[in-house]
Amino acid sequence: MVARALGFLAGVPVAAVTAFGCADATEADREQTSARKAAQGTAALAASRKAERPDPVARGGIYARTGRGMVSPRAREHRERIYVPNSESNTVSVIDPDRRKVVASFPVGALPHHVTPSYDLRWLYVNNTQGNTLTRIDPRKGKRKGRPIPVEDPYNLYFTPDGRSAIVVAERLRRLDFRDPKTWKLEKSVPAGCIGVDHMDFTADGRRAVASCEFDGSLLFVDLQKRRVVDRLTLDRPGSKPVDVRLSPDGKLFYVADEVANGVWKIDARRFRVRGFIKTGRGTHGLYPSRDAKVMYASNRTGGTVSVIDLKRKKVTDTWRIPGGSPDMGGVSADGDTLWLSGRYDAEVYALDTDSGKLLARIPVGAGAHGMLVWPQPGRYSLGHTGNMR
Repeated sequence: MVARALGFLAGVPVAAVTAFGCADATEADREQTSARKAAQGTAALAASRKAERPDPVARGGIYARTGRGMVSPRAREHRERIYVPNSESNTVSVIDPDRRKVVASFPVGALPHHVTPSYDLRWLYVNNTQGNTLTRIDPRKGKRKGRPIPVEDPYNLYFTPDGRSAIVVAERLRRLDFRDPKTWKLEKSVPAGCIGVDHMDFTADGRRAVASCEFDGSLLFVDLQKRRVVDRLTLDRPGSKPVDVRLSPDGKLFYVADEVANGVWKIDARRFRVRGFIKTGRGTHGLYPSRDAKVMYASNRTGGTVSVIDLKRKKVTDTWRIPGGSPDMGGVSADGDTLWLSGRYDAEVYALDTDSGKLLARIPVGAGAHGMLVWPQPGRYSLGHTGNMR
Protein backbone atom coordinates (compact mmCIF):
# COMPACT_ATOMS: atom_id res chain seq x y z
CA MET A 1 0.00 0.00 0.00
CA VAL A 2 2.87 2.33 0.94
CA ALA A 3 4.73 1.42 -2.24
CA ARG A 4 1.69 2.05 -4.34
CA ALA A 5 1.25 5.47 -2.65
CA LEU A 6 4.88 6.38 -3.29
CA GLY A 7 4.53 5.20 -6.84
CA PHE A 8 1.50 7.37 -7.22
CA LEU A 9 3.45 10.42 -6.06
CA ALA A 10 6.53 9.68 -8.13
CA GLY A 11 7.10 12.24 -10.83
CA VAL A 12 4.47 14.60 -9.45
CA PRO A 13 5.70 18.21 -9.45
CA VAL A 14 6.42 19.80 -6.07
CA ALA A 15 3.65 22.32 -6.61
CA ALA A 16 1.25 19.45 -7.02
CA VAL A 17 2.55 17.73 -3.87
CA THR A 18 1.77 20.84 -1.84
CA ALA A 19 -1.84 20.25 -2.65
CA PHE A 20 -1.65 17.12 -0.52
CA GLY A 21 -0.06 19.17 2.34
CA CYS A 22 3.20 17.16 2.50
CA ALA A 23 5.48 19.98 1.39
CA ASP A 24 3.61 22.43 3.67
CA ALA A 25 4.21 20.20 6.70
CA THR A 26 7.89 19.79 5.86
CA GLU A 27 8.36 23.50 5.41
CA ALA A 28 6.49 24.26 8.63
CA ASP A 29 8.68 21.81 10.53
CA ARG A 30 11.78 23.49 9.18
CA GLU A 31 10.49 26.90 10.16
CA GLN A 32 9.60 25.73 13.66
CA THR A 33 13.01 24.10 14.11
CA SER A 34 14.74 27.24 12.88
CA ALA A 35 12.66 29.43 15.19
CA ARG A 36 13.32 27.15 18.14
CA LYS A 37 17.08 27.21 17.54
CA ALA A 38 17.01 30.99 17.23
CA ALA A 39 15.07 31.31 20.49
CA GLN A 40 17.47 28.99 22.25
CA GLY A 41 20.41 30.95 20.93
CA THR A 42 18.87 34.24 22.06
CA ALA A 43 18.15 32.82 25.53
CA ALA A 44 21.68 31.46 25.84
CA LEU A 45 23.14 34.82 24.80
CA ALA A 46 20.93 36.66 27.28
CA ALA A 47 21.92 34.27 30.07
CA SER A 48 25.59 34.71 29.16
CA ARG A 49 25.32 38.48 29.22
CA LYS A 50 23.44 38.37 32.52
CA ALA A 51 26.17 36.19 34.01
CA GLU A 52 28.79 38.65 32.84
CA ARG A 53 27.05 41.59 34.51
CA PRO A 54 28.13 42.12 38.14
CA ASP A 55 25.35 41.62 40.65
CA PRO A 56 24.16 45.03 41.94
CA VAL A 57 24.35 43.85 45.56
CA ALA A 58 27.88 42.55 45.05
CA ARG A 59 28.80 45.81 43.33
CA GLY A 60 27.53 47.78 46.33
CA GLY A 61 29.06 45.43 48.89
CA ILE A 62 27.68 42.95 51.41
CA TYR A 63 25.74 45.72 53.16
CA ALA A 64 24.37 47.33 50.00
CA ARG A 65 20.77 46.70 51.12
CA THR A 66 21.26 47.85 54.71
CA GLY A 67 21.87 51.53 54.00
CA ARG A 68 20.24 54.53 55.61
CA GLY A 69 16.46 54.18 55.68
CA MET A 70 16.37 51.00 53.53
CA VAL A 71 13.80 49.29 55.75
CA SER A 72 11.79 46.49 54.12
CA PRO A 73 8.02 46.95 53.60
CA ARG A 74 7.28 44.35 56.29
CA ALA A 75 9.53 45.98 58.88
CA ARG A 76 8.09 49.44 58.16
CA GLU A 77 4.92 48.26 59.89
CA HIS A 78 6.83 47.71 63.14
CA ARG A 79 7.16 50.08 66.07
CA GLU A 80 10.49 51.78 66.52
CA ARG A 81 11.73 50.23 69.71
CA ILE A 82 14.89 49.00 71.40
CA TYR A 83 14.63 45.63 73.15
CA VAL A 84 17.09 45.08 75.99
CA PRO A 85 17.50 41.59 77.50
CA ASN A 86 18.48 41.93 81.15
CA SER A 87 20.35 38.72 81.90
CA GLU A 88 20.42 39.11 85.68
CA SER A 89 16.80 40.15 86.13
CA ASN A 90 15.21 37.84 83.51
CA THR A 91 13.33 40.70 81.87
CA VAL A 92 13.27 42.70 78.66
CA SER A 93 13.21 46.49 78.81
CA VAL A 94 11.52 48.23 75.87
CA ILE A 95 12.87 51.68 74.97
CA ASP A 96 11.20 54.32 72.78
CA PRO A 97 14.22 55.76 70.90
CA ASP A 98 12.49 59.08 70.19
CA ARG A 99 11.63 59.70 73.84
CA ARG A 100 14.81 57.97 75.02
CA LYS A 101 13.06 56.25 77.89
CA VAL A 102 11.79 52.82 78.92
CA VAL A 103 8.12 52.53 77.98
CA ALA A 104 7.55 48.86 78.90
CA SER A 105 9.12 45.87 80.60
CA PHE A 106 8.11 42.22 80.70
CA PRO A 107 9.43 38.98 82.22
CA VAL A 108 11.00 36.29 80.03
CA GLY A 109 12.83 33.00 80.64
CA ALA A 110 15.94 32.53 82.74
CA LEU A 111 19.16 34.24 81.64
CA PRO A 112 18.13 36.04 78.44
CA HIS A 113 21.21 36.97 76.40
CA HIS A 114 20.15 38.26 72.96
CA VAL A 115 17.09 39.49 71.06
CA THR A 116 17.08 38.26 67.45
CA PRO A 117 14.91 39.18 64.43
CA SER A 118 13.62 36.19 62.45
CA TYR A 119 14.92 35.58 58.94
CA ASP A 120 11.65 36.83 57.37
CA LEU A 121 11.52 39.83 59.78
CA ARG A 122 8.12 38.71 61.07
CA TRP A 123 9.07 38.00 64.69
CA LEU A 124 11.68 38.83 67.29
CA TYR A 125 13.03 36.14 69.61
CA VAL A 126 14.46 36.52 73.12
CA ASN A 127 17.14 33.85 73.66
CA ASN A 128 16.58 32.50 77.20
CA THR A 129 19.71 30.43 77.79
CA GLN A 130 19.01 28.74 81.13
CA GLY A 131 15.28 28.83 80.55
CA ASN A 132 15.77 26.67 77.43
CA THR A 133 13.15 28.73 75.60
CA LEU A 134 12.64 31.45 73.02
CA THR A 135 10.20 34.23 73.89
CA ARG A 136 8.49 35.49 70.75
CA ILE A 137 7.80 39.22 70.36
CA ASP A 138 5.34 40.78 67.91
CA PRO A 139 7.29 43.84 66.65
CA ARG A 140 4.10 45.50 65.38
CA LYS A 141 2.92 45.87 68.97
CA GLY A 142 6.19 45.58 70.86
CA LYS A 143 4.73 42.86 73.08
CA ARG A 144 5.19 39.15 73.79
CA LYS A 145 3.29 36.74 71.56
CA GLY A 146 2.15 33.25 72.53
CA ARG A 147 3.81 30.70 74.76
CA PRO A 148 7.58 30.25 75.15
CA ILE A 149 9.09 27.99 72.48
CA PRO A 150 11.08 25.05 73.93
CA VAL A 151 14.65 25.17 72.56
CA GLU A 152 17.65 23.72 74.34
CA ASP A 153 20.34 26.17 75.49
CA PRO A 154 19.69 29.10 73.09
CA TYR A 155 22.58 31.40 73.98
CA ASN A 156 22.50 32.92 70.51
CA LEU A 157 20.47 32.50 67.34
CA TYR A 158 21.30 32.74 63.63
CA PHE A 159 19.73 31.78 60.29
CA THR A 160 21.38 30.21 57.26
CA PRO A 161 21.59 32.69 54.35
CA ASP A 162 19.02 30.70 52.36
CA GLY A 163 16.58 30.93 55.28
CA ARG A 164 16.00 27.18 55.41
CA SER A 165 17.41 26.58 58.88
CA ALA A 166 17.87 28.33 62.18
CA ILE A 167 21.18 27.79 63.96
CA VAL A 168 20.82 27.77 67.74
CA VAL A 169 24.20 28.42 69.32
CA ALA A 170 24.16 26.18 72.37
CA GLU A 171 27.17 27.60 74.19
CA ARG A 172 26.86 25.57 77.38
CA LEU A 173 26.36 22.33 75.44
CA ARG A 174 29.23 23.15 73.02
CA ARG A 175 27.29 22.64 69.82
CA LEU A 176 25.47 24.26 66.90
CA ASP A 177 21.90 23.02 66.54
CA PHE A 178 20.33 23.28 63.09
CA ARG A 179 16.56 23.58 63.50
CA ASP A 180 13.48 24.15 61.38
CA PRO A 181 12.79 27.91 61.82
CA LYS A 182 9.02 27.35 61.82
CA THR A 183 8.54 24.24 63.94
CA TRP A 184 11.89 24.48 65.81
CA LYS A 185 12.33 20.75 65.36
CA LEU A 186 15.98 19.66 65.58
CA GLU A 187 17.45 18.81 62.16
CA LYS A 188 21.06 18.16 63.11
CA SER A 189 23.27 18.84 66.10
CA VAL A 190 26.88 19.71 65.22
CA PRO A 191 29.52 19.35 67.99
CA ALA A 192 31.61 22.53 68.16
CA GLY A 193 34.61 20.81 69.68
CA CYS A 194 35.50 23.98 71.58
CA ILE A 195 34.61 25.87 74.75
CA GLY A 196 32.31 28.89 74.57
CA VAL A 197 31.02 28.88 71.00
CA ASP A 198 28.89 32.01 70.84
CA HIS A 199 29.00 34.39 67.82
CA MET A 200 29.19 33.88 64.06
CA ASP A 201 28.79 35.37 60.57
CA PHE A 202 28.59 33.98 57.05
CA THR A 203 30.70 34.05 53.89
CA ALA A 204 29.46 36.14 50.97
CA ASP A 205 28.33 33.06 49.02
CA GLY A 206 26.39 31.76 52.04
CA ARG A 207 28.13 28.39 52.02
CA ARG A 208 30.23 28.68 55.15
CA ALA A 209 30.33 30.44 58.49
CA VAL A 210 32.95 31.50 61.02
CA ALA A 211 32.07 30.94 64.67
CA SER A 212 34.01 32.24 67.68
CA CYS A 213 34.92 30.10 70.69
CA GLU A 214 35.26 32.64 73.46
CA PHE A 215 36.84 30.50 76.18
CA ASP A 216 39.57 28.67 74.30
CA GLY A 217 40.75 31.37 71.87
CA SER A 218 39.78 29.66 68.65
CA LEU A 219 37.57 30.09 65.58
CA LEU A 220 35.58 27.46 63.69
CA PHE A 221 35.00 27.22 59.94
CA VAL A 222 31.61 25.60 59.39
CA ASP A 223 30.41 24.07 56.11
CA LEU A 224 26.68 24.87 56.01
CA GLN A 225 25.87 22.37 53.26
CA LYS A 226 27.59 19.42 54.94
CA ARG A 227 26.69 20.82 58.37
CA ARG A 228 30.00 20.12 60.01
CA VAL A 229 33.11 21.92 61.26
CA VAL A 230 35.75 21.67 58.52
CA ASP A 231 38.56 23.72 60.04
CA ARG A 232 39.69 25.32 63.27
CA LEU A 233 42.01 28.28 63.83
CA THR A 234 43.70 29.10 67.15
CA LEU A 235 44.45 32.80 67.59
CA ASP A 236 48.06 33.63 68.33
CA ARG A 237 47.64 35.66 71.52
CA PRO A 238 47.83 34.16 75.04
CA GLY A 239 44.38 34.04 76.62
CA SER A 240 42.55 35.34 73.54
CA LYS A 241 38.76 35.63 73.92
CA PRO A 242 37.17 36.05 70.47
CA VAL A 243 33.59 37.25 70.61
CA ASP A 244 31.64 39.09 67.90
CA VAL A 245 32.21 38.25 64.22
CA ARG A 246 31.31 40.45 61.24
CA LEU A 247 32.04 40.15 57.52
CA SER A 248 33.75 43.04 55.70
CA PRO A 249 31.70 44.92 53.05
CA ASP A 250 33.72 43.35 50.21
CA GLY A 251 33.29 39.86 51.67
CA LYS A 252 37.05 39.23 51.80
CA LEU A 253 37.65 39.43 55.56
CA PHE A 254 35.97 38.47 58.79
CA TYR A 255 36.50 40.94 61.62
CA VAL A 256 36.63 39.23 65.02
CA ALA A 257 36.51 41.16 68.30
CA ASP A 258 38.88 39.90 71.01
CA GLU A 259 38.25 40.89 74.66
CA VAL A 260 41.71 39.91 75.91
CA ALA A 261 43.85 40.93 72.93
CA ASN A 262 41.98 44.27 73.06
CA GLY A 263 41.43 44.54 69.35
CA VAL A 264 40.01 43.08 66.17
CA TRP A 265 41.44 40.21 64.15
CA LYS A 266 41.33 40.20 60.36
CA ILE A 267 40.58 36.70 59.06
CA ASP A 268 40.82 35.76 55.38
CA ALA A 269 37.28 34.69 54.43
CA ARG A 270 38.43 32.23 51.76
CA ARG A 271 41.61 30.73 53.20
CA PHE A 272 40.57 31.03 56.88
CA ARG A 273 43.90 32.47 57.99
CA VAL A 274 44.87 35.51 60.09
CA ARG A 275 45.64 38.53 57.91
CA GLY A 276 46.36 41.06 60.62
CA PHE A 277 45.21 42.70 63.84
CA ILE A 278 43.76 46.13 64.66
CA LYS A 279 44.40 47.47 68.15
CA THR A 280 41.29 49.11 69.59
CA GLY A 281 40.55 49.32 73.33
CA ARG A 282 40.20 47.21 76.47
CA GLY A 283 37.65 44.43 76.29
CA THR A 284 36.63 44.70 72.62
CA HIS A 285 33.29 42.93 72.36
CA GLY A 286 30.73 44.04 69.73
CA LEU A 287 31.11 45.05 66.06
CA TYR A 288 28.62 47.19 64.09
CA PRO A 289 28.99 48.57 60.53
CA SER A 290 27.79 52.09 59.83
CA ARG A 291 24.85 52.58 57.47
CA ASP A 292 27.21 53.54 54.62
CA ALA A 293 29.49 50.59 55.52
CA LYS A 294 32.53 52.86 55.59
CA VAL A 295 33.36 52.32 59.25
CA MET A 296 32.91 49.65 61.90
CA TYR A 297 32.09 50.58 65.48
CA ALA A 298 33.85 48.38 68.04
CA SER A 299 32.58 48.48 71.63
CA ASN A 300 35.31 48.15 74.26
CA ARG A 301 33.45 46.82 77.28
CA THR A 302 36.03 47.12 80.05
CA GLY A 303 37.60 50.24 78.59
CA GLY A 304 34.38 52.26 78.47
CA THR A 305 35.08 53.34 74.88
CA VAL A 306 34.01 52.84 71.28
CA SER A 307 36.63 52.57 68.53
CA VAL A 308 35.77 53.81 65.03
CA ILE A 309 37.53 51.63 62.45
CA ASP A 310 37.94 52.96 58.91
CA LEU A 311 37.22 49.86 56.78
CA LYS A 312 39.10 51.11 53.73
CA ARG A 313 42.28 51.97 55.61
CA LYS A 314 41.70 49.23 58.21
CA LYS A 315 42.74 51.42 61.13
CA VAL A 316 41.16 53.21 64.09
CA THR A 317 40.43 56.83 63.25
CA ASP A 318 38.56 57.91 66.39
CA THR A 319 37.79 56.82 69.96
CA TRP A 320 34.60 57.79 71.79
CA ARG A 321 34.47 57.69 75.58
CA ILE A 322 31.60 56.73 77.86
CA PRO A 323 32.65 57.77 81.38
CA GLY A 324 32.12 54.90 83.79
CA GLY A 325 30.42 52.88 81.07
CA SER A 326 30.66 49.26 79.93
CA PRO A 327 29.52 49.31 76.26
CA ASP A 328 28.60 45.83 75.15
CA MET A 329 26.16 45.04 72.31
CA GLY A 330 23.60 46.98 70.30
CA GLY A 331 23.16 48.44 66.84
CA VAL A 332 22.87 51.48 64.61
CA SER A 333 19.54 53.27 64.11
CA ALA A 334 17.78 52.90 60.76
CA ASP A 335 18.67 56.49 59.82
CA GLY A 336 22.31 55.89 60.74
CA ASP A 337 22.46 58.83 63.16
CA THR A 338 22.65 56.99 66.47
CA LEU A 339 24.69 54.09 67.83
CA TRP A 340 22.85 52.31 70.65
CA LEU A 341 24.78 50.09 73.08
CA SER A 342 23.92 48.22 76.25
CA GLY A 343 25.91 48.82 79.44
CA ARG A 344 26.60 45.29 80.63
CA TYR A 345 27.86 46.11 84.11
CA ASP A 346 25.95 49.30 84.95
CA ALA A 347 22.32 48.52 83.97
CA GLU A 348 22.17 51.23 81.33
CA VAL A 349 21.75 51.81 77.60
CA TYR A 350 23.83 54.45 75.81
CA ALA A 351 22.96 56.53 72.75
CA LEU A 352 25.86 58.08 70.83
CA ASP A 353 25.87 60.47 67.88
CA THR A 354 27.54 58.66 64.95
CA ASP A 355 29.00 61.90 63.56
CA SER A 356 30.65 63.26 66.67
CA GLY A 357 30.61 60.39 69.14
CA LYS A 358 28.81 62.62 71.61
CA LEU A 359 26.96 60.75 74.37
CA LEU A 360 23.31 61.69 73.83
CA ALA A 361 21.64 59.66 76.56
CA ARG A 362 22.10 57.13 79.38
CA ILE A 363 18.90 55.18 80.02
CA PRO A 364 18.48 53.00 83.14
CA VAL A 365 17.38 49.42 82.41
CA GLY A 366 17.58 46.04 84.20
CA ALA A 367 20.63 44.27 85.58
CA GLY A 368 22.99 42.57 83.15
CA ALA A 369 21.87 44.39 79.99
CA HIS A 370 23.34 42.40 77.12
CA GLY A 371 22.50 41.60 73.45
CA MET A 372 19.94 44.31 72.75
CA LEU A 373 18.17 44.81 69.45
CA VAL A 374 17.57 48.16 67.73
CA TRP A 375 14.46 47.66 65.59
CA PRO A 376 13.50 48.01 62.82
CA GLN A 377 16.75 47.91 60.88
CA PRO A 378 17.38 48.21 57.12
CA GLY A 379 17.74 44.99 55.15
CA ARG A 380 15.84 42.36 53.19
CA TYR A 381 16.33 39.53 55.67
CA SER A 382 18.01 38.73 58.98
CA LEU A 383 20.91 36.36 59.52
CA GLY A 384 20.28 36.55 63.25
CA HIS A 385 22.15 37.72 66.36
CA THR A 386 21.16 41.31 67.21
CA GLY A 387 20.40 42.23 63.61
CA ASN A 388 23.03 40.92 61.19
CA MET A 389 21.11 42.11 58.13
CA ARG A 390 21.57 41.68 54.40
